[in-house]
Amino acid sequence: MSKRQDIQHLGSATALPFSPAVRVGNLVFVSGQASVDAAGAIVHDTFENEMRRTMLNLIAVLKLAGATLADVVQVRSYVDDPAHLSAYNQLYREYFPAPQPARTTLLRCLGGGIKFEIDVIAVVAPPPDNHGTSH
Repeated sequence: MSKRQDIQHLGSATALPFSPAVRVGNLVFVSGQASVDAAGAIVHDTFENEMRRTMLNLIAVLKLAGATLADVVQVRSYVDDPAHLSAYNQLYREYFPAPQPARTTLLRCLGGGIKFEIDVIAVVAPPPDNHGTSH
């Protein structure tokens, strides 16, 4: 069984009980990222600006786990208003050019506090073998 590594970062301050990401072996599971500042406070803005801030937060968490957006294989996105789907898909293509990861998009499930949230699964190179053996 692979060892679990909790990934923390400066923008992960929260009163909620979760890790921003968890790495197990070559899998990285990133918790829902949103438009928040370094103190964890929600930053309200236009849909586009909230999504861009959210994606910057996601990129920062992935980097700490040794991953990039190119390593993402599964995306779950949460969009507050179906009217934002066109902008969402346009921005999504900027961050995830073809071939895109598998994706599920949920609508009208954020309760009005934020306009966008995303969680992902990434696959990265296996951690180094610390036992001094080579394969």
